[in-house]
Amino acid sequence: MVYCGSTGVCSEIGDFEVKSLYSLPAREQASLIARRELSPVELCEATLARIEQLDPKLGAWVSVAPDQAIAAARETERRAMSGALAGPLDGVPIGIKDIEATAGLKTTLGSRYFADTVPDFDSVVVERVRAAGMVIVGKTNTPEIAIHMDTVTDNDVRGPCRNPWDLTRTTAGSSGGSAAALASDMCQVAIGSDGGGSIRLPAAFCGVFGLKPTNGRVPRARGLGRPDPNQFSQSGPMTNDVLDAALLLQTISGPHPDDPQQFIRSAPPDFSAGISDGADGLRVGYSADLGYGAVDPGVQRSVESGLQVLEDCGARIEHADIALSYEYADSFWMIFGANAYVQYGHLLEQSPDLLTPGVRDVLGRGKGISAHEYSGALRTAAELRMKVELLFEHFDVLVTPTTSIAAFKPGHRPSVVNGIDVESTYGVFPFTYIFNMTGHPAASVPSGFIDGLPVGMQIVGRWGDESTLLRVAAAFESARPWRQTRPEL
Repeated sequence: MVYCGSTGVCSEIGDFEVKSLYSLPAREQASLIARRELSPVELCEATLARIEQLDPKLGAWVSVAPDQAIAAARETERRAMSGALAGPLDGVPIGIKDIEATAGLKTTLGSRYFADTVPDFDSVVVERVRAAGMVIVGKTNTPEIAIHMDTVTDNDVRGPCRNPWDLTRTTAGSSGGSAAALASDMCQVAIGSDGGGSIRLPAAFCGVFGLKPTNGRVPRARGLGRPDPNQFSQSGPMTNDVLDAALLLQTISGPHPDDPQQFIRSAPPDFSAGISDGADGLRVGYSADLGYGAVDPGVQRSVESGLQVLEDCGARIEHADIALSYEYADSFWMIFGANAYVQYGHLLEQSPDLLTPGVRDVLGRGKGISAHEYSGALRTAAELRMKVELLFEHFDVLVTPTTSIAAFKPGHRPSVVNGIDVESTYGVFPFTYIFNMTGHPAASVPSGFIDGLPVGMQIVGRWGDESTLLRVAAAFESARPWRQTRPEL
């Protein structure tokens, strides 16, 4: 097939249909663009057509920006003509979670308060995405200001985001729009953010790859809320395979002078280097429940079958001796809630009628946290960090389930898992927020299915060591690839 791009460049695209351009791995899309075998405008148009076809069913996007996207794709085409591409993902369509500020593009945070806000600035993450030449096709769905006590992606601006594997089920939250867009091939790379599991939970429920970087790896600066003392949240890559995630992580990582909390001041390593070295000889610690969580037997079987895959790849699997409790969840919510109030509490005072009851509740609780309670919660987080650090004296990575269950129906979150009452907010999500508190990098990889719904396996790395985590995830992906299995839409 021969395609003549908007600049008049004609070339053969190869043995794939134009309609399937949107489903190629991002790096392959970019490679075809670099070799001038694919027009980035054609790729962008195919992606936009896919979104137009599917998003009315899914609600993955709060807004789509076709004019801006096509203009950015034309810029890539000009760079390709001159041999001056900006990076390994130049020209690739990307979705941005709608809590990242985007200059000239509506940024709603899923809130009626910001429903018509069009910033004149980019967050640092978006600035880096643009500098790398990626084409922002739109903003992905999120619960209001990325807070939802029910851990689903829904808001009063766009409405609910539905799981591509079963439209009656949730994507979880708060990066549910990015996860649904990936699972349905409306993009191959997306930005999420994770303050307690908000990348990994939707990744698990939707059968995609999602990585929360080490706290401080990716700058947090230039948002719509007030600067906050957040110790937990990170923007990170969500993708349909591991190498694309490594390339996107490379793009957004590294210190920035606008970031008030530069926990990591050194330049990032090459996250792609050694990613294909396999898992042979690596020590993998495994805990089915972290000593306190309830787990559906089907989820546990799926994760343990994934461990067998890693063992077949040469990894050494051992039990990780750790016993946590829901007291850590209490400390998490004290810190999270107080920080949320610092960032968005002014909305509670100025326009409470524009906030949903769930957000008013979180901000109100945050306002009521005393200094000594906050200080005590920080001490508990520090003790937890030391406890987890001791595990990494024996293991290269730690593996747990990502979630206790597969995707549930909104409004029907289970209160019992495997015969155990789970009443707390994080009762069915006991494995993710722990590593926001400790700061360790953590990812969810698709490990299989139960009753037709995806299950995620969480891989946790040493503090600052995304590279080994990515290496293990890539070894698993090579042995049990997941991107070819897609929902029927």
